[in-house]
Parts: sequence; C-alpha cells; structure tokens
Amino acid sequence: MAESRKVTKLFGAAGAALLALSGAALADGYEGSIKDAPADEGRKFTYSFSITGTSDYVFRGISQTDNDPTLQGAINIGYGIFYAGVWGSGLDFEYFGNDAEVELDWYGGIKPTWGPLTFDFGIIYYTYPGSNYVGGVPPELPYIEYKAGVSGSPITNLALGATVYYSDDSYAETGEVWTVEGTAAYTFHAIGPFTPTISGTVGHVEGDDPAYLTFNGFDSYTYWNAGIALAVEKLTFDFRYWDTDGAENPVSTTGFSSCVNDLCGERFVFSATVALP
Repeated sequence: MAESRKVTKLFGAAGAALLALSGAALADGYEGSIKDAPADEGRKFTYSFSITGTSDYVFRGISQTDNDPTLQGAINIGYGIFYAGVWGSGLDFEYFGNDAEVELDWYGGIKPTWGPLTFDFGIIYYTYPGSNYVGGVPPELPYIEYKAGVSGSPITNLALGATVYYSDDSYAETGEVWTVEGTAAYTFHAIGPFTPTISGTVGHVEGDDPAYLTFNGFDSYTYWNAGIALAVEKLTFDFRYWDTDGAENPVSTTGFSSCVNDLCGERFVFSATVALP
C-alpha cells in the first residue's frame, strides 16, 4: 500500500508538469544528469561526438567519482525520430565495495513531436566494464532503465521538460526505482563570443531498497542543480551547483553516516565540453 502511494505521488508530479507544458506550448538542466538524445531533424541521418572534462561526475545529485575529476564522452546517431548512442565516463566506486573505473551507457529511443511538444520514449542500459566486487557475493551492477519525457518551449529561448525514469531492478540489484525529473533552461543573446544559458533541474527518486546507490539506509531523496553554461563555437563551459536532501537523512542502520564520503552533499561542479560537428 505504501509503495502504491509512492508511485501515485510520482506520477502526480509528472502529470502536473506535463499538463503545464501542454497548456503553454527537454532541455536537460545539466548534460551529466541524463543521457542526451539528438534532436529530430526530419528523415535524415545525423551524428555527433562530444568529449567532456568535469571536476566531478554527479549523477542525480550523487558523486560517482568520490568527488574527483574525470573525462566523459558520447557518440550519438539519429534518423528521423529514431536515435541511439553510447555515453562513457570514468568512475571511482571504491566506497561501494567495487573497483569499477568505467561506466558505459547504451541508449536508444524515439522522439516524436505533437504540435509544439517533443516526446522522448527510450531505454538506457548502464554497464560497468571490468568491475570487480571486493568480497562477498558480487551483485550484478548493470541495469536497464526506461524513460518517458516531454519538452516544449512556451516562449522564445525558454525550454521546459519533464521525464519519468523506471527500473525494475536498479544498480547492484537494489530493486525497483522510480525517478521524476523536471528541467528548465533559458538562452540569452550572445554576449561577445559567448552565448549564455541558465538552467536548473529538480528530481526525486523513490526506491524499495534502502541500499539504493549509496548504501545510506534511505530509499528516497530529492536532488537539484542550477547553473550557467557559456557556449562559444564548439566549446561549452558549465558552472553548476548541486545538492540533495540526502545529507539530512538520519544515520542509517547500515552503520554509515547519512552520506558516504559526503557523496550527496552540496558542491560546485565545473565542466568543459567540445562537441562535433
């Protein structure tokens, strides 16, 4: 019954966001929060590449590199409404009892349009090549996540988006997890060589296992970020503040403090991305 209320609450939040979008007319608030999909450009083949250096790989408010910098990269292809790609990043999972050093995410889906709205229905397969559990029976790290999103631009230069993610057995076999995420971004006119965009993301995670992601003993939390991106030619500099309410959770029954290694506390993250073509 409690789980049913959790799912109802999540879809209520998502539904409100979708109604707001459809009444007015996905910009990801941060390129590292979800895996990007190429925009629909009609019935033609498209491709893109990118490489990013970041001071911290933060996924849904939680550091995946023990607060250290890493390199990331992506390859995207598309044809009409169809898209596919792979995204990779360095990792540091020692604090999870695992020596995983690389994450590769494979994804695909469709992005149909309906009037002023663009929908995104896709699947993401998270993998961790070469990972090795340090003791005990190793859980299966790879997992699949499904997503459904919608985005629109109610006024010029303003983009709004809402996405629901679902996994029936999330990272390290931690069971069912739902995530709802809303984003907003506004792009200003160029200032000198730079085109600035301010953006933000708010998300909420609900899981049925308190070991979810951080082994902190809480099965739900809220995360958010806000920042500014400065684009010049093929290069984008991103300055972003991240935080969660995870650090406010009580000390868990697992014996850890409420945020292992301060992985889900507030932080500023700087990233630089080169995208081609």
